[in-house]
Amino acid sequence: MSNKELQALKERYVAAGAASPNEQFADHATNAELWDADGKRMIDFAGGIGVLNIGHRHPKVVEAVKAQLDKLMHTCQTVMPYEGYVKLAEKLSDVVPVRGHAKVMLANSGAEALENAMKIARAATGKTNVICFDGGYHGRTFYTMAMNGKAAPYQTDFGPMPGTVYRAPYPVPYHGVSEDEALRGLKMAMKADSPARNTAAIVIEPVLGEGGFYAAPTSFLKEIRKICDENDILMIADEVQSGFGRTGKMFAIEHSGVEPDIMTMAKSMADGMPISAIVGTDKYMDASGPNSLGGTYTGSPTACAAALAVFDVFKEEDILGKAQALGEKLKQRFSQWQEQFAHVDNVRNLGPMAAFELVESKESHTPKPELAAAVTKKAKEKGLILLSCGMYGNTLRFLMPVTIEDDVLEEGLAIVEESLKEVGA
Repeated sequence: MSNKELQALKERYVAAGAASPNEQFADHATNAELWDADGKRMIDFAGGIGVLNIGHRHPKVVEAVKAQLDKLMHTCQTVMPYEGYVKLAEKLSDVVPVRGHAKVMLANSGAEALENAMKIARAATGKTNVICFDGGYHGRTFYTMAMNGKAAPYQTDFGPMPGTVYRAPYPVPYHGVSEDEALRGLKMAMKADSPARNTAAIVIEPVLGEGGFYAAPTSFLKEIRKICDENDILMIADEVQSGFGRTGKMFAIEHSGVEPDIMTMAKSMADGMPISAIVGTDKYMDASGPNSLGGTYTGSPTACAAALAVFDVFKEEDILGKAQALGEKLKQRFSQWQEQFAHVDNVRNLGPMAAFELVESKESHTPKPELAAAVTKKAKEKGLILLSCGMYGNTLRFLMPVTIEDDVLEEGLAIVEESLKEVGA
């Protein structure tokens, strides 16, 4: 079917709140290239919102999923467990930098991982509250919507959010929030809203995802670790978007040397297959009672097979080395754009988790979201999938596969540059 025919079906049958505004429909894809239903080729700088760090349909992942389909598709692992679940748990326990010996629960999505992380934190501490941060994004279930540090469009039409969620500032000096101010806000939240005796966890993205690709300073993460230790609070690192090589290390928290109590992950964990994980110190992970954690599809055999294959690819193809090299290329190009364009500013990256802002002027730092929207629209017309993000909608973020070929990368960056010129950046 053509894009036009599929669009008609979408308008008739897909709920408006779930329908993509994009009128192109993906037909097939390889690594960092995608073709729509009309055969138009697109370069993919979005990666399914950070899901495809090793590219669309990596051959080793496809092979692993096909092999698993010939053996077993589903049993519900709480009824009849299988090798993939426990092997993946072993692998995650070995590599995830939480304190002490790690145990694992597998789930289906990032939001489900955060929900279960909070269930575990409550069971482990006997406390109820959570403190999150401005700009954070944790999911679209009711509790994770409440945890999000950005209301629209996630909470807008859905009435009161669950209680026991409190918020502190995230350090973004460019927009006027220093690290000292963020720490003061966190300590004030613990005095005014959620005292330590009621706070089960502090949840933070080491690098904000939807919130704008701002990395938390190492000193800030260390201070959170200290506050948690002094107050019997669990530190939970949300690595759903920043994990699996996106920052040049397997997990963004590794840049700081800080060890959280629990980590959540999803997205690029299985190169497109739906799976997530909660990995934490064993005594916390074991705190809740029998059959208290789980779900019908959690840690499905096919998704586990894909995730195990992803680990193999990381080792065999030096994905972390490629990620670091890609980060350097983006850093250099973005720095050139900052000098070249009047409205491009605050270029930043942690590995290839890279972004820049479009602003009224470099002096004012005033966000210019309409320009970001114009750039993504122009890029799409030229055959490039590009995403904006941030509290103000003025950040362009880059989530191309780490495995992107050099010529495809250059072609995509050239489109960004052309688009910046044509919309008057």
